[in-house]
Amino acid sequence: MGPDKARLISHRFHRGLCREWAERLASHLPESGRVLEVAPGPGYLSIELAKRSRSRFTGLEIRRTFLETARRNARSAGVEVEFRLGDAGAMPFENNSFVLLFCASAYRSFSEPARALREMFRVLKPGGKAWIRDLRPDVPEEAIREFVRGRLDANGLAGWRLRRAFRRTLRKRACSSSQFGDLARQAGFRIGEIKHDLVDFEALLEKEAGA
Repeated sequence: MGPDKARLISHRFHRGLCREWAERLASHLPESGRVLEVAPGPGYLSIELAKRSRSRFTGLEIRRTFLETARRNARSAGVEVEFRLGDAGAMPFENNSFVLLFCASAYRSFSEPARALREMFRVLKPGGKAWIRDLRPDVPEEAIREFVRGRLDANGLAGWRLRRAFRRTLRKRACSSSQFGDLARQAGFRIGEIKHDLVDFEALLEKEAGA
């Protein structure tokens, strides 16, 4: 099984995972107001959530290829999401613009993660929440194997390529949940909760009223 097949497996899995994340995030969706996804990639998560809420959704993406893909995907799904070009470290939004923001599987790729968190804090309204999910660097090899085989259903050469990507690049770039918590507090956030699953951490942050 070659690299194209491995990418197809990863693509299909990502769409399914975004549906799971949308279920988890649904309880945090406001009845109205502006919602931001930071680094949406192809836009699947924002699109899933836009199907469930009357809020105004915006996605901020630095890569033009993903930006165009996300726009096409939103049109195909029949939902309105404004996907904009921009950097997480210098967001083109006014202070206190959003009631909710989320960022999934992208935080480790930011060139200036502390600055990105400060920007997230800045653009959130007081009382707003941020939901961040990303890979942990302490994930053991056994968990990676279980994740690739059980969740991605990838075996043989495709599974080997995905495990190698975890070991050589993804895990090395990751931020531990404790490091992330420290950076979030320095940015001004209150930590609602941080929990772990098989390979990721999931953090719910709050910008306290009056902040």
